[in-house]
Amino acid sequence: MMKTIRSICQSLSLTALLTLSAFTQAESSATLGPNGETATPFTDIKLTTEQQESLKTKAYTAAILMHSTSDWSSALIAGAKDSFGQLNIEVVAVTDAEFDANKQRTDVETIMAMKPDILIALVVDPVSGAAAFKPAVEQGSKLVLISNLPKGFVHGKDYAGIVTDDLFQMGKIAADLIAKSVGGKGKIGFIYHEANYYVTNQRDQAVLTHLAKNYPDIEIVAKRGIANANDGEVIASALITQFNDIKAIYAPWDSIAEGVVSATRAAGRSDIKVVTMDLGAANALDMAKQRNVAGIVTDLPYDLGQTLAHMGALAKLGEPTPPFVTVSASGVTRENLAQAWQHALRRELPKAVSKALNN
Repeated sequence: MMKTIRSICQSLSLTALLTLSAFTQAESSATLGPNGETATPFTDIKLTTEQQESLKTKAYTAAILMHSTSDWSSALIAGAKDSFGQLNIEVVAVTDAEFDANKQRTDVETIMAMKPDILIALVVDPVSGAAAFKPAVEQGSKLVLISNLPKGFVHGKDYAGIVTDDLFQMGKIAADLIAKSVGGKGKIGFIYHEANYYVTNQRDQAVLTHLAKNYPDIEIVAKRGIANANDGEVIASALITQFNDIKAIYAPWDSIAEGVVSATRAAGRSDIKVVTMDLGAANALDMAKQRNVAGIVTDLPYDLGQTLAHMGALAKLGEPTPPFVTVSASGVTRENLAQAWQHALRRELPKAVSKALNN
């Protein structure tokens, strides 16, 4: 096991540096679109009464193609379905690509036979995704993208718009949560998403930017890339073994953080704090029990889903839609966990989490 951990540390060090040096978006005070577009707030995407009544008479259909299954994905789908339902738009299919570009291509081909009027999709891979979704667009479906832009796609021609999080804001909040968890100083480990993936790349880079700018007494002793979310525990174990004086570890999203938490438990390190992105039941329970998870950054996935549905509906009516729309985010700690869960996901807190908060 020790040999395996050491080899992982050595092999990931070089790739980590190469990927982090490849980030190209300059430091700024706002989240910009993949082509430098200024963000439109999600609250600006609205349908008039006349537009709503017109849509109800059309009996349009829609399909939702997700990248994976999670509490976040479920909330987004619920928001989109609720909005489509209010507009008499039938959701004919919901798919899960399981982070597999080939599976997503098959999903698109299957859905094309249904000829949906609106497609909502989080494209797994920008290159293969362009080839996969182009036929659906040419068939007449109005495509609204979640976060990722297929390579070569043109706004207004190939897609109605991108809806995503305020990524810069999420990174800043995560940096603040990390700083709070370690008292503003100390050594930390940093796990980032080692892939060409717009959302996670920008979030991770924003965390680094804010830590460097605002917290000079926090030292990132190791950066480790992760491509497979299932490797979180192994990578975190390597970090803990190699740097036993770290006080916190950043994980790029919730399922990876679950692995990091497992690594801290296996090492008997209840002192190492974990900060991550996106609400999930397992990490929420760990936070409620006052274990390792000290901070979570959440966006508003239900509202994001509603916005995606509204964008697709407007596009189907031939109305102009902005190229880049962002949804706001906030920090979650044990003190506001119950309220944040309801606000972001629009459903009751899991019973086990609620019980732990009340103990």
